[in-house]
Amino acid sequence: MDELTKIAYNCRKATHLIEKKLIDHLTLREKLELKIHLAGCSVCRVFEQQSTLINKMVRDLFHPEKITELKLDEEYKKQMQERIEEKLNKH
Repeated sequence: MDELTKIAYNCRKATHLIEKKLIDHLTLREKLELKIHLAGCSVCRVFEQQSTLINKMVRDLFHPEKITELKLDEEYKKQMQERIEEKLNKH
């Protein structure tokens, strides 16, 4: 089996390269290998689309702007303050 045929039929390597591409950079050779594989494999193209979407959702979930938007409810803060003062007054 020649090198091109090995790449074209290796979904395991293609999924590895897809995941690597999402978190890091691919070498020129890896980019070419992945492109050759994806040209003939619809399953891995779907895998790439789904992985990209999942990574975007996770990034959006933990984006710092989202975290700063989280605030405690005013009533909850008031209740917590009262509980703290109550505990402090006991000791």
